[in-house]
Amino acid sequence: RKAKRELIRIVRTTDGNVTVDFGGKLNGRGAYICPKTECLKKAQKSNSLARSLETEIPDEVYQRLSREIEVAQNG
Repeated sequence: RKAKRELIRIVRTTDGNVTVDFGGKLNGRGAYICPKTECLKKAQKSNSLARSLETEIPDEVYQRLSREIEVAQNG
């Protein structure tokens, strides 16, 4: 189990959007995953992120989240 600081927060905002919360300050329901695209893919396959956020997450959102994580990893 990793420390919270080592993870990234995915949040379902009050208006229903799902996004990466790099600052950890957005309001809404959050879930934490490791900052690698492999972790996001695993969460998508097991549907764990959707269960944690209590919302359906379309494939397009997973693709956008993946791009956001890749950009953050590569600077």
